[in-house]
Amino acid sequence: MAHSASEFTPLQLAVLTVSDTRNLDNDTSGQLLVDNATGAGHQLCGRQLLPDDIYQIRACVSAWIADPAVQVVLITGGTGFTGRDSTPEAITPLLDKTVDGFGELFRHLSWQEIGTSTLQSRALAGLANRTLIVCMPGSTGACRTAWEGILAEQLDSRTRPCNFVQHLSAVAACETRG
Repeated sequence: MAHSASEFTPLQLAVLTVSDTRNLDNDTSGQLLVDNATGAGHQLCGRQLLPDDIYQIRACVSAWIADPAVQVVLITGGTGFTGRDSTPEAITPLLDKTVDGFGELFRHLSWQEIGTSTLQSRALAGLANRTLIVCMPGSTGACRTAWEGILAEQLDSRTRPCNFVQHLSAVAACETRG
């Protein structure tokens, strides 16, 4: 949790909620990620809510990966074991590199909150086209755990000895889009 005196670099993020039951009015998990990211000084470039469908998820995230204005994609939902949960299957083929430690650390932090039930989380992260993609469970508590325990620091250019900012594409300001 060490920080240096360097300046904060705001990132441009997109948030995707994967759910068959939520809408933007009751999407507390996606809203938590938006609020925390913008509250930390990052800019929201896009927000979508899609059903648990591999191809819709993959199409949306592929467009964001190809968009030079998006540096980080935060995805909530679809990481469990129910029949429709398909976020890992949608995202994994898109990744150039996996961030194995994200899922491991998330489950470690989550274990302190929900015990062995954390085994049923398939949280994951990776890089694609110099865009960080992070997949978290759909619960608001899980998104809070991921943000507070991992993402707030790893998306902060001042975090030392390392953070993800140096690995992301450098872009100009984005327009908010869906």
